Amino acid sequence: MSGGPQGRGPSYRDEIVATELFSSHFGLTGNPFSLVPDPSYLFWSPLHRKAYTVLEYGMLTGAPITVLTGEVGTGKTTLIRNLLDNAPDDLRLGLLSNAQANRGDLYRWVLNAFDIPTDHPDDPVSMFQAFQDFVIEEYAQRRRVVVIIDEAQNLGAERLEELRMLTNINSGSDELLQIILVGQPQLKALLTSPDMRQFAQRVAVYFDLSALDQKAVGKYIRHRLKRAGGTGEEFEPDAVRRVYEETGGLPRIINKLCDLSLVYAASAESARVTESIVNDVLNDGLLIEFGSPALLRPDVSHRDAAE
Repeated sequence: MSGGPQGRGPSYRDEIVATELFSSHFGLTGNPFSLVPDPSYLFWSPLHRKAYTVLEYGMLTGAPITVLTGEVGTGKTTLIRNLLDNAPDDLRLGLLSNAQANRGDLYRWVLNAFDIPTDHPDDPVSMFQAFQDFVIEEYAQRRRVVVIIDEAQNLGAERLEELRMLTNINSGSDELLQIILVGQPQLKALLTSPDMRQFAQRVAVYFDLSALDQKAVGKYIRHRLKRAGGTGEEFEPDAVRRVYEETGGLPRIINKLCDLSLVYAASAESARVTESIVNDVLNDGLLIEFGSPALLRPDVSHRDAAE
């Protein structure tokens, strides 16, 4: 028998409804598995600590280009949000989170990230000059400028080459401008192609963030439950193992499956999420559109990622 009413799960898109449900049944004060990146819920696995340390190192040491890659849902955006929230005062950070190769001029996206006005928004030379003047002015105020680009694989080779040209603003031993690229594995493939040799030579720091292993998945689930006011034991061990098997250790998919499992448990008036409840969510097909690794690649066995 399915854990959801009549074998169908209710709508889980409304965060307020989910929070109220979890509060009434589990005593939670928030939604522990929201899909919205929230630094306050950040789980510091050994890999995430290493990734964040690399980002901080690149930013604080003046590395011209720092690159962080990882599969969809590994927590890259949450790390970036935490980096933005904790940046020192001598840095001016601008975030580009939706720039794409076929959506306007890259310089215009960069100017918008820092709210830099320009009298000629359709002239690449004028936009470059406006940004250069901004960087030099910030440097005169003892501040370095850092451009952070999320989903950087969407830029393509041509736009990345434009970024490389921006780093020419730097001169001598002084780094006036830094660039942090965050993207999916396609970004690594793009940067290692022969055509991108000049760009790759500017990359000073690189880290690839892999998925969580089974032990870390258990800690991750407990951490988020406790952060939301729970005991951390709302998922039985076999349920945690099942979540790991079906998500491959990707935090975003873990969140989706755990969120749905909590709702199914509440619907069944179960005090804890069991393996059977997780199976009910999976059997009802609620993760197909989300792209569960096990559903998309059923022939691939999961292995623990090295910490």
